Amino acid sequence: EQLVESGGDLVQPGGSLRLSCVGSGFAFSGYGINWYRQAPGKDRELVASISGDGRNPWYADFVRDRFLIWRTNAQKTVYLEMNRLKLEDTAAYYCKANLGGGRTLWGPGTQVTVSS
Repeated sequence: EQLVESGGDLVQPGGSLRLSCVGSGFAFSGYGINWYRQAPGKDRELVASISGDGRNPWYADFVRDRFLIWRTNAQKTVYLEMNRLKLEDTAAYYCKANLGGGRTLWGPGTQVTVSS
């Protein structure tokens, strides 16, 4: 069972990035996926989530109308499209699968740095 994020980069304020989260070793389409982020010295916070069937996306207020989450279960991938990036979006971004029975699976994270 594994999740691996990619797509993090250095980007200027106002720019865009697309993060990917690829799952393997479990029935990917059966589980919701969350994107979290953690900035230095801050707690990890939930950014967006999506159900296993791709319905019911949810966004934190601080990213709503800027970020978009979707998934393609055929490629076992969840995407996080990030637009109009701000300095405060700088963080390590992680995806997490809730596998049921209290089990969770985290990826190692990908770094997003917004800087001019």
